[in-house]
Amino acid sequence: MPKKIFDNLSKYHFEFKHLSVLFIGLILFQFILSLTHKSSLNSFVEKSQEWYQNHSAERLAEFSTTSLELLFETTILKAPASEEEKRKIIHFFDIILNQQLLQQNIEEICLLVNEDKAIRAIDNGRDLYEFIFSQKFDPLRINKEHDDAIRLYQQISNELYEREQVINILKDKNDYHIFVPFVPNGEFVGALYIKSTPDFSFIQREIISSYEETSILYSALFLLGLISMYYISSYTVKERDEAQKMLLEEHERNIKQQYDHEKESLFTKRIYHTHHKAEKVMGFIKEDLRTLSAENIDEIKYRVGKYSNFISRVIYDMKWYDPPIQTIRNTSFNTDLNEVIRFIVDNLFNRTAKKSSSYEILLNFDDKVPTININEFVIWEIIEPLIQNSLDHGGEIPLKVNITTSYHPERSIIICEISDNGKGISPEMLKIDSRGIKKLFLENVSTKNQKHSSGYGCYIAYQIAKGRCGWDIDVENKPEGGCIYRITIPN
Repeated sequence: MPKKIFDNLSKYHFEFKHLSVLFIGLILFQFILSLTHKSSLNSFVEKSQEWYQNHSAERLAEFSTTSLELLFETTILKAPASEEEKRKIIHFFDIILNQQLLQQNIEEICLLVNEDKAIRAIDNGRDLYEFIFSQKFDPLRINKEHDDAIRLYQQISNELYEREQVINILKDKNDYHIFVPFVPNGEFVGALYIKSTPDFSFIQREIISSYEETSILYSALFLLGLISMYYISSYTVKERDEAQKMLLEEHERNIKQQYDHEKESLFTKRIYHTHHKAEKVMGFIKEDLRTLSAENIDEIKYRVGKYSNFISRVIYDMKWYDPPIQTIRNTSFNTDLNEVIRFIVDNLFNRTAKKSSSYEILLNFDDKVPTININEFVIWEIIEPLIQNSLDHGGEIPLKVNITTSYHPERSIIICEISDNGKGISPEMLKIDSRGIKKLFLENVSTKNQKHSSGYGCYIAYQIAKGRCGWDIDVENKPEGGCIYRITIPN
């Protein structure tokens, strides 16, 4: 079982880029986790503040108010008989009013009472004593420290009087202004005001500190795991990488060998195919030399010159299975397409012994066809197999082959069409393979019925036209019968 798990894991190759993606994922995860944690922490702090408001600050204010009310009720029953008793009472009032300021988060405390139409804030024992026994205040001891509390009290005094319930006002997100009704002996006198500013930063610091320690430890362990994984995986797949490298190098050599073999094979077949044409041309040269006379010497010189150049081209092609491109396409070549086709028809196909009774080749040329920068004997190698194929597969007697050329300046192309009135091409031969090539133009495919037909003519014509000249070549059957080869030549 462990071996099976290891074999399954060994199928996967972890590289540095994979670990980088994992590490970036970790950073994003930590970022999202931090945002979630901050949101949760804010919610926790808000709930803590709400708890403090309801259970701590208000309870403290109610306790202080109750203490003042009890002391107030006890003291008012009997006036102090001596100065000593007066000082003790004032001292008790100071303790109740001031001891709350010693509590954490309590910033301000005072007793708000009505003085005629004004509101007086009492924050010491002496003023409270005078309010209880004489209902008078010393104007010299009036201060402005509790003006904010007085303004807030003025806004809520009616509500406080009617409801006689604790009112807690939150301002600036963290300041609690608590007003507790002051009702000694059941009579509403005023309100005890306490300002509390709870500080929860120590809780936040503790939580954040704990979270950061956990995050750092988690990230360190995760990073250590990634590094260990990278080291182990790299060590494990090292030999496999070397084997893959050797396999790729071997595959590259095989592809190069196959490519060289295909080029050499095409070269051999092309030479083998043109060898038969060269034999025929040599026969024509011998025949012309036998019939040479003073009357036809210029005609024979022109024809033999063309024949000889074709033989020279065949011999040149024997030296190269991948001839230089400048020997095929070059600006120094200014070949008349019409003239080349006419020479092939008149001096190759119309010189055969069976021509008169078996076929007729008709020419329909456009005089506006411009010259092209292709070697004329390369054109010969393209046109001649297509005409020969029409003659071979036609089947009709007499067979008519039409060769037309046309120039389309608006599209900047020349179109050459070779058509016949024969029986056409088998639909099987017109099927298109995965590379977009019709079967007729593939290697070892022939339209002839002989058992040992080579099938190189259309294949070589297609390879030269498409691969070396950059022309488009196509074939299809005509609705009225026969087939048509169409060559599109960019100009």
